[in-house]
Amino acid sequence: MNRTIIYTISNPQYLRMLEKCSTFDQLKQIHAQTITVGLARFTYITSKLLAFSAISDIDYARTILNQISMPTIFDFNTMILGYSKTSKREMGVILYTKMLNEGIKPNARTFPVLIRTCDCLRSLHQVHGQVVKYGNVSDVYVTSLLISMYSSYKAIELAKQVFEESAYKNVVCCTSLMTGCFSNGLIDDACKVFDEMPERNDVSYSAMISGFVKNELFNEAIQLYRRMINCGVGNPNRSLLLSVLNACGAVGAFEIGRSIHCQLVEETFSVDVDFGTALIDFYAKCGDIEKAKDIFNAMPYKDVAAWSAMILGLATNGKNETAIDLFDEMEQKGPVPNGITFVAILVACNHKTLLKKPWSILGKMSKVFDVELTIEHYGCMIDLLARSGQLKEAEKLIKLMPMKPDGAIWGSFLHGCLTHNAIHLAETAGKRLLELEPTHSGRYVGLANMYASNGSWEGVIKLRKMMTKRKVAIAPGWSFIEVYGNVNKFFVDDQCHPQAKDIHDVLKLLKIVLMN
Repeated sequence: MNRTIIYTISNPQYLRMLEKCSTFDQLKQIHAQTITVGLARFTYITSKLLAFSAISDIDYARTILNQISMPTIFDFNTMILGYSKTSKREMGVILYTKMLNEGIKPNARTFPVLIRTCDCLRSLHQVHGQVVKYGNVSDVYVTSLLISMYSSYKAIELAKQVFEESAYKNVVCCTSLMTGCFSNGLIDDACKVFDEMPERNDVSYSAMISGFVKNELFNEAIQLYRRMINCGVGNPNRSLLLSVLNACGAVGAFEIGRSIHCQLVEETFSVDVDFGTALIDFYAKCGDIEKAKDIFNAMPYKDVAAWSAMILGLATNGKNETAIDLFDEMEQKGPVPNGITFVAILVACNHKTLLKKPWSILGKMSKVFDVELTIEHYGCMIDLLARSGQLKEAEKLIKLMPMKPDGAIWGSFLHGCLTHNAIHLAETAGKRLLELEPTHSGRYVGLANMYASNGSWEGVIKLRKMMTKRKVAIAPGWSFIEVYGNVNKFFVDDQCHPQAKDIHDVLKLLKIVLMN
Protein backbone atom coordinates (compact mmCIF):
# COMPACT_ATOMS: atom_id res chain seq x y z
CA MET A 1 0.00 0.00 0.00
CA ASN A 2 1.20 3.51 -0.80
CA ARG A 3 2.87 5.15 2.24
CA THR A 4 1.06 8.43 1.62
CA ILE A 5 -2.32 6.69 1.84
CA ILE A 6 -1.32 4.84 5.03
CA TYR A 7 -0.19 8.12 6.60
CA THR A 8 -3.34 9.97 5.53
CA ILE A 9 -5.63 7.32 7.04
CA SER A 10 -3.71 7.30 10.30
CA ASN A 11 -3.37 11.07 10.44
CA PRO A 12 -5.96 12.35 12.98
CA GLN A 13 -5.78 15.85 11.49
CA TYR A 14 -7.55 14.64 8.35
CA LEU A 15 -10.41 13.16 10.37
CA ARG A 16 -10.62 16.29 12.51
CA MET A 17 -10.99 18.30 9.30
CA LEU A 18 -13.93 16.09 8.36
CA GLU A 19 -15.51 16.50 11.80
CA LYS A 20 -15.09 20.29 11.69
CA CYS A 21 -16.82 20.45 8.32
CA SER A 22 -19.61 23.05 8.66
CA THR A 23 -21.07 23.36 5.15
CA PHE A 24 -22.19 20.93 2.50
CA ASP A 25 -19.78 22.50 -0.04
CA GLN A 26 -16.86 21.77 2.30
CA LEU A 27 -18.06 18.19 2.62
CA LYS A 28 -18.09 17.75 -1.16
CA GLN A 29 -14.56 19.16 -1.38
CA ILE A 30 -13.35 16.68 1.25
CA HIS A 31 -15.14 13.86 -0.58
CA ALA A 32 -13.45 14.88 -3.83
CA GLN A 33 -10.08 14.90 -2.07
CA THR A 34 -10.65 11.38 -0.69
CA ILE A 35 -11.39 10.16 -4.23
CA THR A 36 -8.26 11.91 -5.60
CA VAL A 37 -5.88 10.37 -3.04
CA GLY A 38 -7.56 6.98 -3.18
CA LEU A 39 -9.25 7.02 0.25
CA ALA A 40 -12.82 6.59 -1.05
CA ARG A 41 -12.37 2.81 -1.10
CA PHE A 42 -11.81 2.63 2.65
CA THR A 43 -14.98 1.86 4.64
CA TYR A 44 -14.07 3.97 7.69
CA ILE A 45 -13.64 7.12 5.61
CA THR A 46 -16.76 6.60 3.46
CA SER A 47 -18.84 5.83 6.57
CA LYS A 48 -17.78 9.16 8.06
CA LEU A 49 -18.64 10.95 4.81
CA LEU A 50 -21.98 9.15 4.71
CA ALA A 51 -22.84 10.18 8.29
CA PHE A 52 -22.23 13.87 7.56
CA SER A 53 -23.94 13.93 4.14
CA ALA A 54 -27.07 12.13 5.44
CA ILE A 55 -27.75 15.21 7.57
CA SER A 56 -27.29 17.70 4.69
CA ASP A 57 -28.36 16.03 1.44
CA ILE A 58 -29.96 12.59 1.58
CA ASP A 59 -29.71 12.05 -2.21
CA TYR A 60 -25.97 12.77 -2.15
CA ALA A 61 -25.65 10.40 0.81
CA ARG A 62 -27.41 7.69 -1.21
CA THR A 63 -24.83 8.00 -3.99
CA ILE A 64 -22.06 7.52 -1.40
CA LEU A 65 -23.84 4.45 -0.01
CA ASN A 66 -24.17 2.97 -3.51
CA GLN A 67 -20.39 3.38 -3.99
CA ILE A 68 -19.53 1.42 -0.83
CA SER A 69 -18.66 -2.12 -1.88
CA MET A 70 -19.49 -3.71 1.47
CA PRO A 71 -21.81 -1.41 3.46
CA THR A 72 -22.19 -2.19 7.17
CA ILE A 73 -25.21 -2.05 9.48
CA PHE A 74 -23.84 1.31 10.67
CA ASP A 75 -24.12 2.68 7.11
CA PHE A 76 -27.70 1.46 6.67
CA ASN A 77 -28.76 2.79 10.08
CA THR A 78 -27.22 6.16 9.17
CA MET A 79 -29.19 6.31 5.92
CA ILE A 80 -32.47 5.19 7.50
CA LEU A 81 -32.04 7.88 10.16
CA GLY A 82 -31.39 10.42 7.40
CA TYR A 83 -34.56 9.43 5.54
CA SER A 84 -36.60 9.68 8.78
CA LYS A 85 -35.82 13.42 8.85
CA THR A 86 -36.86 14.13 5.26
CA SER A 87 -40.05 14.14 3.20
CA LYS A 88 -38.94 10.79 1.75
CA ARG A 89 -39.57 8.83 4.94
CA GLU A 90 -40.95 5.81 3.08
CA MET A 91 -37.48 5.28 1.54
CA GLY A 92 -36.25 4.18 4.96
CA VAL A 93 -38.43 1.05 4.85
CA ILE A 94 -37.41 0.35 1.23
CA LEU A 95 -33.73 0.68 2.18
CA TYR A 96 -34.29 -1.67 5.13
CA THR A 97 -35.65 -4.30 2.72
CA LYS A 98 -32.55 -3.86 0.53
CA MET A 99 -30.39 -4.31 3.63
CA LEU A 100 -32.08 -7.63 4.47
CA ASN A 101 -31.70 -8.82 0.87
CA GLU A 102 -27.95 -8.19 1.14
CA GLY A 103 -27.81 -10.47 4.19
CA ILE A 104 -27.31 -7.74 6.82
CA LYS A 105 -29.39 -8.20 9.97
CA PRO A 106 -30.75 -5.27 12.04
CA ASN A 107 -29.22 -4.41 15.41
CA ALA A 108 -30.50 -2.57 18.49
CA ARG A 109 -30.10 0.82 16.77
CA THR A 110 -32.07 -0.07 13.63
CA PHE A 111 -35.67 -0.25 14.82
CA PRO A 112 -35.83 3.07 16.75
CA VAL A 113 -34.97 4.92 13.51
CA LEU A 114 -36.89 2.55 11.20
CA ILE A 115 -40.16 3.05 13.11
CA ARG A 116 -39.89 6.80 12.51
CA THR A 117 -39.81 6.26 8.73
CA CYS A 118 -43.25 4.58 8.66
CA ASP A 119 -45.45 6.96 6.67
CA CYS A 120 -48.66 4.92 6.96
CA LEU A 121 -50.30 2.34 9.21
CA ARG A 122 -49.53 -0.50 6.77
CA SER A 123 -45.76 0.09 6.85
CA LEU A 124 -45.90 0.44 10.64
CA HIS A 125 -47.57 -3.01 10.84
CA GLN A 126 -44.77 -4.45 8.70
CA VAL A 127 -42.01 -2.92 10.81
CA HIS A 128 -43.77 -4.06 14.00
CA GLY A 129 -43.65 -7.59 12.58
CA GLN A 130 -39.90 -7.24 12.06
CA VAL A 131 -39.49 -6.04 15.66
CA VAL A 132 -41.20 -9.21 16.88
CA LYS A 133 -39.27 -11.44 14.44
CA TYR A 134 -35.86 -10.20 15.60
CA GLY A 135 -36.78 -10.22 19.30
CA ASN A 136 -36.69 -6.47 20.02
CA VAL A 137 -40.05 -6.33 21.81
CA SER A 138 -38.30 -6.05 25.18
CA ASP A 139 -36.62 -2.78 24.17
CA VAL A 140 -38.63 -0.13 26.05
CA TYR A 141 -37.55 2.60 23.64
CA VAL A 142 -38.85 0.58 20.67
CA THR A 143 -42.08 -0.16 22.58
CA SER A 144 -42.52 3.52 23.38
CA LEU A 145 -42.04 4.51 19.73
CA LEU A 146 -44.52 1.88 18.52
CA ILE A 147 -47.13 3.18 20.99
CA SER A 148 -46.49 6.75 19.88
CA MET A 149 -46.66 5.95 16.14
CA TYR A 150 -49.82 3.81 16.42
CA SER A 151 -51.44 6.65 18.38
CA SER A 152 -50.46 9.20 15.73
CA TYR A 153 -52.29 7.09 13.11
CA LYS A 154 -55.41 6.94 15.38
CA ALA A 155 -54.86 3.21 15.98
CA ILE A 156 -55.09 3.66 19.74
CA GLU A 157 -56.31 0.09 20.36
CA LEU A 158 -53.15 -1.26 18.73
CA ALA A 159 -51.09 1.15 20.85
CA LYS A 160 -52.80 -0.22 23.96
CA GLN A 161 -52.12 -3.78 22.80
CA VAL A 162 -48.38 -3.03 22.40
CA PHE A 163 -48.40 -1.55 25.90
CA GLU A 164 -50.22 -4.53 27.45
CA GLU A 165 -47.91 -7.05 25.77
CA SER A 166 -44.80 -5.22 26.98
CA ALA A 167 -42.97 -6.88 29.86
CA TYR A 168 -41.48 -3.56 31.01
CA LYS A 169 -44.18 -0.94 31.58
CA ASN A 170 -41.81 1.76 32.75
CA VAL A 171 -42.37 5.50 32.95
CA VAL A 172 -41.36 6.01 29.28
CA CYS A 173 -43.94 3.53 27.91
CA CYS A 174 -46.66 4.81 30.24
CA THR A 175 -45.99 8.41 29.22
CA SER A 176 -46.20 7.48 25.51
CA LEU A 177 -49.56 5.77 26.02
CA MET A 178 -50.90 8.69 28.08
CA THR A 179 -49.93 11.13 25.34
CA GLY A 180 -51.52 8.87 22.72
CA CYS A 181 -54.77 8.64 24.68
CA PHE A 182 -54.92 12.42 25.05
CA SER A 183 -54.27 12.98 21.33
CA ASN A 184 -57.20 10.67 20.57
CA GLY A 185 -59.54 12.35 23.08
CA LEU A 186 -59.49 9.45 25.58
CA ILE A 187 -59.14 11.51 28.73
CA ASP A 188 -60.31 8.86 31.21
CA ASP A 189 -57.96 6.26 29.70
CA ALA A 190 -55.01 8.66 30.02
CA CYS A 191 -55.89 9.35 33.68
CA LYS A 192 -56.15 5.60 34.35
CA VAL A 193 -52.66 4.98 32.94
CA PHE A 194 -51.26 7.85 35.03
CA ASP A 195 -52.93 6.64 38.24
CA GLU A 196 -51.62 3.08 37.73
CA MET A 197 -48.02 4.09 36.98
CA PRO A 198 -45.53 2.43 39.35
CA GLU A 199 -43.50 5.65 39.44
CA ARG A 200 -43.91 9.18 38.11
CA ASN A 201 -41.42 11.88 37.24
CA ASP A 202 -41.56 15.43 35.93
CA VAL A 203 -41.86 14.12 32.34
CA SER A 204 -44.99 12.05 33.12
CA TYR A 205 -46.55 14.98 35.03
CA SER A 206 -45.67 17.25 32.10
CA ALA A 207 -47.38 14.86 29.64
CA MET A 208 -50.54 14.78 31.79
CA ILE A 209 -50.70 18.54 32.27
CA SER A 210 -49.99 19.18 28.57
CA GLY A 211 -52.72 16.66 27.65
CA PHE A 212 -55.24 18.40 29.92
CA VAL A 213 -54.38 21.80 28.40
CA LYS A 214 -54.65 20.53 24.80
CA ASN A 215 -58.09 19.13 25.64
CA GLU A 216 -59.06 22.45 27.32
CA LEU A 217 -59.28 20.90 30.82
CA PHE A 218 -57.48 23.86 32.33
CA ASN A 219 -58.63 23.49 35.93
CA GLU A 220 -57.58 19.83 35.95
CA ALA A 221 -54.14 20.86 34.67
CA ILE A 222 -53.71 23.42 37.45
CA GLN A 223 -54.91 20.99 40.13
CA LEU A 224 -52.43 18.35 38.98
CA TYR A 225 -49.62 20.92 38.98
CA ARG A 226 -50.44 21.83 42.60
CA ARG A 227 -50.52 18.13 43.47
CA MET A 228 -47.10 17.68 41.87
CA ILE A 229 -45.63 20.59 43.82
CA ASN A 230 -47.13 19.30 47.09
CA CYS A 231 -45.68 15.82 46.43
CA GLY A 232 -42.24 17.30 45.82
CA VAL A 233 -41.74 15.54 42.48
CA GLY A 234 -38.44 16.97 41.22
CA ASN A 235 -38.16 20.35 39.53
CA PRO A 236 -40.80 21.28 36.94
CA ASN A 237 -39.34 21.27 33.43
CA ARG A 238 -39.77 23.95 30.75
CA SER A 239 -42.56 22.16 28.89
CA LEU A 240 -44.55 21.68 32.08
CA LEU A 241 -44.27 25.31 33.18
CA LEU A 242 -45.31 26.55 29.72
CA SER A 243 -48.39 24.29 29.79
CA VAL A 244 -49.37 25.50 33.29
CA LEU A 245 -48.96 29.14 32.23
CA ASN A 246 -51.32 28.52 29.30
CA ALA A 247 -53.85 26.92 31.66
CA CYS A 248 -53.58 29.82 34.12
CA GLY A 249 -54.20 32.32 31.36
CA ALA A 250 -57.24 30.40 30.12
CA VAL A 251 -59.03 30.41 33.50
CA GLY A 252 -57.53 33.56 35.02
CA ALA A 253 -55.54 31.78 37.76
CA PHE A 254 -53.46 34.89 38.37
CA GLU A 255 -51.68 33.93 41.61
CA ILE A 256 -50.42 30.56 40.33
CA GLY A 257 -49.25 32.06 37.04
CA ARG A 258 -47.48 34.89 38.84
CA SER A 259 -45.76 32.40 41.16
CA ILE A 260 -44.44 30.56 38.08
CA HIS A 261 -43.10 33.88 36.76
CA CYS A 262 -41.32 34.48 40.09
CA GLN A 263 -39.93 30.94 39.97
CA LEU A 264 -38.52 31.57 36.49
CA VAL A 265 -36.79 34.72 37.70
CA GLU A 266 -35.40 33.14 40.91
CA GLU A 267 -34.21 29.83 39.43
CA THR A 268 -31.92 28.93 36.56
CA PHE A 269 -34.61 29.23 33.85
CA SER A 270 -34.03 32.15 31.54
CA VAL A 271 -37.07 34.07 30.35
CA ASP A 272 -36.38 33.37 26.68
CA VAL A 273 -38.68 34.09 23.76
CA ASP A 274 -40.94 31.07 24.47
CA PHE A 275 -41.43 31.91 28.14
CA GLY A 276 -41.66 35.62 27.36
CA THR A 277 -44.46 34.99 24.85
CA ALA A 278 -46.28 32.68 27.29
CA LEU A 279 -46.03 35.33 30.04
CA ILE A 280 -47.33 38.07 27.71
CA ASP A 281 -50.29 35.86 26.82
CA PHE A 282 -50.91 34.99 30.50
CA TYR A 283 -50.85 38.56 31.86
CA ALA A 284 -52.92 39.85 28.94
CA LYS A 285 -55.62 37.22 29.51
CA CYS A 286 -55.64 38.03 33.24
CA GLY A 287 -56.15 41.72 32.47
CA ASP A 288 -52.72 42.98 33.58
CA ILE A 289 -51.80 44.45 30.21
CA GLU A 290 -49.18 46.78 31.70
CA LYS A 291 -47.21 43.82 33.05
CA ALA A 292 -47.49 42.14 29.64
CA LYS A 293 -46.08 45.30 28.04
CA ASP A 294 -43.19 45.38 30.55
CA ILE A 295 -42.23 41.80 29.66
CA PHE A 296 -42.52 42.50 25.93
CA ASN A 297 -40.34 45.63 26.17
CA ALA A 298 -37.73 43.80 28.29
CA MET A 299 -37.32 40.90 25.84
CA PRO A 300 -33.96 41.28 24.01
CA TYR A 301 -35.25 39.26 21.06
CA LYS A 302 -38.87 39.07 19.92
CA ASP A 303 -40.04 36.65 17.27
CA VAL A 304 -43.31 36.85 15.32
CA ALA A 305 -45.15 34.90 18.06
CA ALA A 306 -44.17 37.47 20.73
CA TRP A 307 -45.28 40.41 18.58
CA SER A 308 -48.55 38.65 17.72
CA ALA A 309 -49.26 37.82 21.39
CA MET A 310 -48.68 41.45 22.40
CA ILE A 311 -50.90 42.83 19.61
CA LEU A 312 -53.70 40.39 20.50
CA GLY A 313 -53.29 41.15 24.22
CA LEU A 314 -53.69 44.88 23.62
CA ALA A 315 -56.70 44.27 21.36
CA THR A 316 -58.54 42.06 23.85
CA ASN A 317 -57.90 44.55 26.66
CA GLY A 318 -59.52 47.46 24.79
CA LYS A 319 -56.23 49.03 23.64
CA ASN A 320 -57.22 48.86 19.97
CA GLU A 321 -55.35 51.95 18.78
CA THR A 322 -52.20 50.90 20.65
CA ALA A 323 -52.41 47.44 19.07
CA ILE A 324 -52.57 48.99 15.58
CA ASP A 325 -49.63 51.29 16.41
CA LEU A 326 -47.62 48.24 17.53
CA PHE A 327 -48.48 46.47 14.28
CA ASP A 328 -47.22 49.51 12.34
CA GLU A 329 -44.01 49.36 14.40
CA MET A 330 -43.69 45.65 13.64
CA GLU A 331 -43.92 46.42 9.92
CA GLN A 332 -41.08 48.93 10.30
CA LYS A 333 -38.57 47.03 12.48
CA GLY A 334 -40.03 43.69 13.58
CA PRO A 335 -40.23 40.25 11.95
CA VAL A 336 -42.50 39.57 8.95
CA PRO A 337 -46.14 39.17 10.15
CA ASN A 338 -47.77 35.77 9.70
CA GLY A 339 -51.36 34.51 9.64
CA ILE A 340 -51.67 34.65 13.45
CA THR A 341 -50.48 38.27 13.49
CA PHE A 342 -53.23 39.22 11.05
CA VAL A 343 -55.87 37.49 13.18
CA ALA A 344 -54.64 39.63 16.12
CA ILE A 345 -54.74 42.90 14.17
CA LEU A 346 -58.20 42.14 12.74
CA VAL A 347 -59.43 41.59 16.32
CA ALA A 348 -57.95 45.01 17.16
CA CYS A 349 -59.99 46.57 14.34
CA ASN A 350 -63.25 45.38 15.92
CA HIS A 351 -64.14 48.88 17.12
CA LYS A 352 -66.61 51.39 15.67
CA THR A 353 -63.86 53.95 14.99
CA LEU A 354 -61.72 51.49 13.00
CA LEU A 355 -64.21 49.92 10.60
CA LYS A 356 -62.35 50.96 7.41
CA LYS A 357 -58.95 49.67 8.56
CA PRO A 358 -59.52 45.89 8.13
CA TRP A 359 -60.02 46.10 4.36
CA SER A 360 -56.59 47.70 3.84
CA ILE A 361 -55.06 45.06 6.16
CA LEU A 362 -56.63 42.26 4.12
CA GLY A 363 -55.12 43.82 1.00
CA LYS A 364 -51.67 43.88 2.63
CA MET A 365 -51.97 40.25 3.67
CA SER A 366 -52.00 38.85 0.17
CA LYS A 367 -50.30 41.58 -1.88
CA VAL A 368 -47.47 42.68 0.46
CA PHE A 369 -46.83 39.74 2.79
CA ASP A 370 -48.12 36.84 0.63
CA VAL A 371 -50.17 35.44 3.54
CA GLU A 372 -53.10 33.27 2.47
CA LEU A 373 -56.49 34.10 3.98
CA THR A 374 -57.78 31.29 6.22
CA ILE A 375 -61.19 30.67 7.77
CA GLU A 376 -60.00 32.48 10.94
CA HIS A 377 -59.40 35.71 8.98
CA TYR A 378 -62.82 35.49 7.31
CA GLY A 379 -64.32 34.81 10.74
CA CYS A 380 -62.79 38.00 12.14
CA MET A 381 -64.10 40.06 9.22
CA ILE A 382 -67.61 38.62 9.41
CA ASP A 383 -67.73 39.17 13.18
CA LEU A 384 -66.60 42.78 12.69
CA LEU A 385 -69.20 43.46 9.97
CA ALA A 386 -72.02 41.73 11.88
CA ARG A 387 -71.30 43.57 15.14
CA SER A 388 -71.33 46.92 13.35
CA GLY A 389 -74.68 46.16 11.69
CA GLN A 390 -73.29 45.65 8.18
CA LEU A 391 -75.24 42.42 7.84
CA LYS A 392 -75.68 42.44 4.06
CA GLU A 393 -71.91 42.88 3.61
CA ALA A 394 -71.27 40.07 6.10
CA GLU A 395 -73.69 37.77 4.27
CA LYS A 396 -72.06 38.61 0.94
CA LEU A 397 -68.59 37.79 2.35
CA ILE A 398 -69.84 34.43 3.65
CA LYS A 399 -71.04 33.55 0.14
CA LEU A 400 -67.72 34.65 -1.41
CA MET A 401 -65.56 32.59 0.98
CA PRO A 402 -63.49 29.93 -0.82
CA MET A 403 -64.10 27.47 2.02
CA LYS A 404 -67.30 26.26 3.67
CA PRO A 405 -68.27 28.48 6.66
CA ASP A 406 -68.15 26.70 10.01
CA GLY A 407 -70.25 27.07 13.17
CA ALA A 408 -68.10 29.91 14.51
CA ILE A 409 -68.76 32.06 11.42
CA TRP A 410 -72.52 31.41 11.36
CA GLY A 411 -72.53 32.01 15.13
CA SER A 412 -70.92 35.45 14.69
CA PHE A 413 -73.38 36.29 11.94
CA LEU A 414 -76.34 35.11 14.05
CA HIS A 415 -75.15 37.19 17.02
CA GLY A 416 -75.04 40.28 14.79
CA CYS A 417 -78.52 39.52 13.46
CA LEU A 418 -79.92 39.14 16.99
CA THR A 419 -78.20 42.34 18.16
CA HIS A 420 -79.68 44.34 15.28
CA ASN A 421 -83.05 42.49 15.31
CA ALA A 422 -82.74 41.20 11.74
CA ILE A 423 -85.21 38.32 12.18
CA HIS A 424 -85.22 36.99 8.62
CA LEU A 425 -81.42 36.81 8.38
CA ALA A 426 -81.25 35.37 11.91
CA GLU A 427 -83.59 32.52 10.90
CA THR A 428 -81.38 31.69 7.91
CA ALA A 429 -78.22 31.73 10.05
CA GLY A 430 -80.01 29.74 12.78
CA LYS A 431 -80.99 26.94 10.39
CA ARG A 432 -77.41 26.68 9.14
CA LEU A 433 -76.11 26.55 12.70
CA LEU A 434 -78.53 23.84 13.83
CA GLU A 435 -77.43 21.75 10.85
CA LEU A 436 -73.75 22.18 11.75
CA GLU A 437 -74.10 22.00 15.55
CA PRO A 438 -77.31 20.07 16.33
CA THR A 439 -76.32 19.45 19.99
CA HIS A 440 -75.19 23.02 20.84
CA SER A 441 -77.81 24.19 23.36
CA GLY A 442 -76.75 27.84 23.15
CA ARG A 443 -77.85 28.07 19.51
CA TYR A 444 -81.41 26.95 20.35
CA VAL A 445 -81.61 29.29 23.36
CA GLY A 446 -80.46 32.32 21.32
CA LEU A 447 -83.02 31.69 18.58
CA ALA A 448 -85.81 30.95 21.10
CA ASN A 449 -85.11 34.24 22.88
CA MET A 450 -85.34 36.09 19.57
CA TYR A 451 -88.71 34.48 18.73
CA ALA A 452 -90.01 35.20 22.25
CA SER A 453 -88.98 38.87 22.16
CA ASN A 454 -90.90 39.25 18.88
CA GLY A 455 -93.96 37.35 20.12
CA SER A 456 -93.42 34.40 17.78
CA TRP A 457 -94.34 31.67 20.27
CA GLU A 458 -94.82 29.08 17.52
CA GLY A 459 -91.11 29.40 16.77
CA VAL A 460 -90.25 28.94 20.48
CA ILE A 461 -92.40 25.78 20.74
CA LYS A 462 -90.91 24.37 17.53
CA LEU A 463 -87.37 24.87 18.84
CA ARG A 464 -88.19 23.26 22.20
CA LYS A 465 -89.69 20.23 20.45
CA MET A 466 -86.59 19.98 18.29
CA MET A 467 -84.37 20.07 21.40
CA THR A 468 -86.43 17.31 23.04
CA LYS A 469 -86.34 15.15 19.91
CA ARG A 470 -82.57 15.57 19.55
CA LYS A 471 -82.03 15.13 23.33
CA VAL A 472 -80.17 18.44 23.61
CA ALA A 473 -79.33 19.25 27.24
CA ILE A 474 -78.99 22.89 28.22
CA ALA A 475 -75.47 23.44 29.55
CA PRO A 476 -75.65 25.26 32.90
CA GLY A 477 -74.02 28.65 33.20
CA TRP A 478 -70.92 28.83 35.39
CA SER A 479 -68.31 31.20 36.73
CA PHE A 480 -65.06 30.86 38.66
CA ILE A 481 -62.93 32.77 41.12
CA GLU A 482 -59.36 32.23 42.32
CA VAL A 483 -58.83 32.34 46.11
CA TYR A 484 -55.37 31.69 47.61
CA GLY A 485 -54.23 29.94 44.43
CA ASN A 486 -57.29 27.65 44.22
CA VAL A 487 -59.67 28.05 41.26
CA ASN A 488 -63.25 27.63 42.49
CA LYS A 489 -65.84 26.87 39.79
CA PHE A 490 -69.57 27.47 40.38
CA PHE A 491 -72.55 26.30 38.30
CA VAL A 492 -76.12 27.58 38.40
CA ASP A 493 -77.87 26.14 41.51
CA ASP A 494 -74.57 24.47 42.44
CA GLN A 495 -74.53 22.77 45.87
CA CYS A 496 -71.39 20.67 45.32
CA HIS A 497 -68.81 23.12 46.67
CA PRO A 498 -67.51 22.03 50.11
CA GLN A 499 -68.33 25.50 51.48
CA ALA A 500 -71.64 25.86 49.64
CA LYS A 501 -73.67 26.47 52.85
CA ASP A 502 -71.30 29.19 54.09
CA ILE A 503 -71.29 30.87 50.65
CA HIS A 504 -75.11 30.94 50.51
CA ASP A 505 -75.28 32.31 54.08
CA VAL A 506 -72.94 35.17 53.10
CA LEU A 507 -74.99 35.86 49.96
CA LYS A 508 -78.19 36.08 52.05
CA LEU A 509 -76.47 38.47 54.43
CA LEU A 510 -75.24 40.64 51.55
CA LYS A 511 -78.77 40.70 50.09
CA ILE A 512 -80.16 42.00 53.40
CA VAL A 513 -77.43 44.65 53.62
CA LEU A 514 -78.15 45.80 50.04
CA MET A 515 -81.90 45.95 50.66
CA ASN A 516 -81.37 48.12 53.73
